Amino acid sequence: MAEKPDRTISKVIDELDNLIAEIPRLNDDTVNKVDTRLRAIIGKSARGLSPIQMILAYTDWLAHLSISPARRVQLLQSFAEKVLYLTTSTARQLAERSEEPLPRSSSLFKHELWKKLPFNMMARSHGLVMEWLREADTEVPGMDRLNVELVNFMNEQLLDIASPSNFLPTNPEVLKVTWDNKGKNLLEGIGNMQRDIQKKLLKDDRPDMGDYKVGENLGVTPGQVIYQNHLIEVIQYSPATETVAKEPLLIVPAWIMKYYILDLLPENSMVNYLVGQGKTVFMISWKNPDKDDRELDLDDYLKHGFLAALNAVKAVVPDTKINTMGYCIGGTLLSIGAAYLAREDDDSLNSVTLLAAQVDFTEAGEITRFLGASQLAFLDSMMWTDGYLEAASMGGAFKALRAQDMIWNPAVERYYMGRESKPIPLMAWNADGTRMPAAMHSRYLHELFVENRLTQCKFLIDDKPIAIQDIRVPFFVVGTTADHVAPWVSVYKIHHIARSDITFLLTSGGHNAGIACGPEHPRRTYQVAFREPTDKYIDPDSWVASQETHTGSWWPVLDLWLNQQCSEEVAPPPMGAPDQGYKVLWPAPGKYVFG
Repeated sequence: MAEKPDRTISKVIDELDNLIAEIPRLNDDTVNKVDTRLRAIIGKSARGLSPIQMILAYTDWLAHLSISPARRVQLLQSFAEKVLYLTTSTARQLAERSEEPLPRSSSLFKHELWKKLPFNMMARSHGLVMEWLREADTEVPGMDRLNVELVNFMNEQLLDIASPSNFLPTNPEVLKVTWDNKGKNLLEGIGNMQRDIQKKLLKDDRPDMGDYKVGENLGVTPGQVIYQNHLIEVIQYSPATETVAKEPLLIVPAWIMKYYILDLLPENSMVNYLVGQGKTVFMISWKNPDKDDRELDLDDYLKHGFLAALNAVKAVVPDTKINTMGYCIGGTLLSIGAAYLAREDDDSLNSVTLLAAQVDFTEAGEITRFLGASQLAFLDSMMWTDGYLEAASMGGAFKALRAQDMIWNPAVERYYMGRESKPIPLMAWNADGTRMPAAMHSRYLHELFVENRLTQCKFLIDDKPIAIQDIRVPFFVVGTTADHVAPWVSVYKIHHIARSDITFLLTSGGHNAGIACGPEHPRRTYQVAFREPTDKYIDPDSWVASQETHTGSWWPVLDLWLNQQCSEEVAPPPMGAPDQGYKVLWPAPGKYVFG
């Protein structure tokens, strides 16, 4: 007699349950290791970018375009108008044998030869397609803001690659140079390319610094290392005047790059300038971390970095409040440290100077394009696999934001024109990259950039929140007009966060060149204004419109402000404090800067 169907199904289910029970179960640790390793492999092959994030962004774009038929018709009309404009302007140029001026937006095509046909038509086509794509990917209702930025970024990258200036037959400047030099420039370019490929195959990651070398012609302001731990060296610079301001200055540079951005050549070294103006200057030099430092956290950078350096300064200059200065992410750390000291009722600080540094990350610049959830998962996986984020990954992200200027134009110069330009000091410093410890950088990205905890008084030190609002010492805050790392409108947000006196200065230039400009710079301009805590808020646009513009370097303004924070002139302090464990170890620039 046949079994009933329900009994047969029950037996099959029981057998499947037994089979599943016999399969070895993967624990969470194994799952995390396998998945993390796979994401790291994919992330490295994609140059640190998440392909999933790109796919999601384009899917968002195309999906919302698919339910916007009127918008699609409008885009087709716009495209037709641009094609008609290009056709008529080209026909007019042919008929009149004239040179058609290029649109102002065509910054890639500045040479006079781009005004002639057929190069004029190529340049105009490139510009019009870029304009049309910007219309298509930025005005689609319903798209996620991050996806809008990412699609726009990827479209710009693709158009940058396809630019007629990047190809030999379509670049009139290259063709003219090749004709004039009878092709010698191409042979020299091939030689440059061979050397670059060889360096890549040999995995030679030494920075190309040209004629510049740290300790010889960069970072040469005299001084001594008076303290070293597993994370920092503290440099005390030798006095250059008979008397100095009583209150010393401790500088907290960014650890994304080497500290000597503030001590380049003597003529544009901020350290050298301030020492010459009678300041006792101390500098933190960060160790370049390796895989053994993967667990270093932001707490370590605070306690074994800033606070450890602060203790060294207090030992050398006892019973004196300290002026502090932070640059870029070093300024963010300084703000965290100042808030922590305020919470603990520690009045060690006399003032805080922030150079191109953010404490509010809601408008943190173009780098936020790389900080979607999927992108962060890939970055975290890459960092935990290696123990750090490679300098090349960080540098690659910033280069991608200015691909035409930092990748394609230099490639044209090097491989087509056959020119091998020597690095300037700022370029030499920029090539000398550093790594980011996994734990520190992950927390920095998640809690500061994405969650913006510092502004919301939710950032924890020792399991207790800190608040920028608790800081009561005066601020001197500098933003730069062309900063794509820390946009000045983001730096300006300190006005609605801090409850202290704020002197805000906006200078022309970028994130690095605007800061390391030297004490004399006739092409620089700046605006500056003072705000008391009780003053009404002024928005950034109104602030710029209402402030007088001054010509020259802003460094003398900083020096004057520091003088106002100092109480008196005294004899220079001794070098180090041997009785308290801060003896002279070795000359500046120290050892960690070479790591």
